[in-house]
Amino acid sequence: MLMTKPTNTPPPPSPLATLARIRCVLVGTTHTGNLGAAARAMKTMGLTRLELANPRSPPDAQALARAAGADDLLQRAGVHASLAGALTGCRLVIGASARLRSLPWPLLEPPAAARLLLAEAALGDVALVFGRENSGLANEELACCYSLVHIPTDPAFSSLNLAAAVQVLAYEVRRAWQEGQGVALVEGPREVATAEALDGFHAHLARTLMDIGFATPDQSTRLLMRLRRLLNRARPDWVEINILRGILSAAQGSRRAGRAAARARG
Repeated sequence: MLMTKPTNTPPPPSPLATLARIRCVLVGTTHTGNLGAAARAMKTMGLTRLELANPRSPPDAQALARAAGADDLLQRAGVHASLAGALTGCRLVIGASARLRSLPWPLLEPPAAARLLLAEAALGDVALVFGRENSGLANEELACCYSLVHIPTDPAFSSLNLAAAVQVLAYEVRRAWQEGQGVALVEGPREVATAEALDGFHAHLARTLMDIGFATPDQSTRLLMRLRRLLNRARPDWVEINILRGILSAAQGSRRAGRAAARARG
């Protein structure tokens, strides 16, 4: 009988572990304030791995001030003499490019880049690389990237601040990650009021407008039609209809109480 060697399939990483495998690598950063702002942009989107390749200066007081609570990312950030050192162990490297290159290069839109990063991060470390503030990534640094991601800015003014670029792409990663976790990105369907509930409300509204003297029977048709169109556009739910009818009832009650008081005085 043939015996096969048992294979131990590692369990899939936890969702947060997947995010933790995504490195944001900043290359040759000139202004230390951008280090802090980039760290803040990352932390708001759940990314925690910051690597610095040959920065002009290490994180300083200005970087900490701009981090605004993301100090821990700066304190843990690796500082490397070259991009190659910051990419050690990565199975996928995507470079952020502010301009389209003359050389043919695999180019991704931000949402596609985010999905690819997450898919590969389930298996190992990946990196998203950002270049210098004034010149981006050099050709030898581009050679370390498997593909590029380009944020489609206005061609007439395509200059995007480094931290802003980090924020845009970190947001795309967060959005793709939430979709993968089944997190609803928009509000779910509401239990809107039915046609008969709306009819009941409009009948109540017409009576109230008459009771409080706002409308008269011979002049209210156009007014009531406009109010009906307004409510139809809003598509209120049951709770909202009940609130509105409660307001109408309170207005009717106040009107009746006022009339009773006037009769008592008379």
